[in-house]
Amino acid sequence: MKGIIDELKSELGSVTLVAVSKTKSNEDIMKVYDLGVRDFGENYVQELVSKMDTLPQDIKWHMIGHLQTNKVKELVKRNIYLIESVDSIKLAKEINKEAIKNNKVVNILIEVKISNDINKTGCSVEDLDYLINEANNLSNIKLLGLMCIAPLTDDEDKIRSSFKEMKKIKDKYKLELLSMGMSSDYRVAIEEGSNIVRIGTKIFGERNYNR
Repeated sequence: MKGIIDELKSELGSVTLVAVSKTKSNEDIMKVYDLGVRDFGENYVQELVSKMDTLPQDIKWHMIGHLQTNKVKELVKRNIYLIESVDSIKLAKEINKEAIKNNKVVNILIEVKISNDINKTGCSVEDLDYLINEANNLSNIKLLGLMCIAPLTDDEDKIRSSFKEMKKIKDKYKLELLSMGMSSDYRVAIEEGSNIVRIGTKIFGERNYNR
């Protein structure tokens, strides 16, 4: 594992590495933590909350999975570092409401649906202007950038084209962060302007969904 982390750090440079730890044990996470990684990503609120409550407080937790409004309270009352998967004004308003209650500002990214995959979540490109404008008017959230998941394909040209489009959108709105790229496509993502990559399998190995 040390060799993989060292390799990633060398490749990524100033790009933020988020170690995606869904289904992985606290022991597995601590092995990566002890190698100097501090940003970790989770897909499910219940699992994330459990890990936030038991693992070191200096971990920067990223919520990267689909977030339902009724689960927002549990994240916001804890020190969630970044919610990357905001895909509607309804969700943004709920996060803002809970942030006001807790007297804090919550950092968010808007998840953009960059492919035509009906199984993927995210704000459509057509609705993005409205969501960005509305989110910027909410007092207790801070919109830092955008997130996307590449199309499910082995065609690198299609993946690269999607990432190029995301970079153009990010620059258009003068946003700071662009979270794109996973274990299979992070190199392409970095070449196209990503400054956050979300890597799980390359670090932790295959997921164990039957634990």
